[in-house]
Amino acid sequence: MASSTQNDTPFNKFIDVQKALKGVTYPADKQTLLEAAKSNGADDEALKQLEGLADGEYGSPAEVSKGVGNE
Repeated sequence: MASSTQNDTPFNKFIDVQKALKGVTYPADKQTLLEAAKSNGADDEALKQLEGLADGEYGSPAEVSKGVGNE
């Protein structure tokens, strides 16, 4: 998957994380999110952002974004 994080802006990171989570059914736990991202071919930066999430369940893409600091 092509990365749009070359400029390393929060907006671009948000886009990459959300692209990586395409097809996820919410609520979803951290492990499910990581597995989906890997399956979708997420780049290293998106995976790093998701790995930094607190363990727990996320009810929406917005909750994931808040968890990775991309409100």
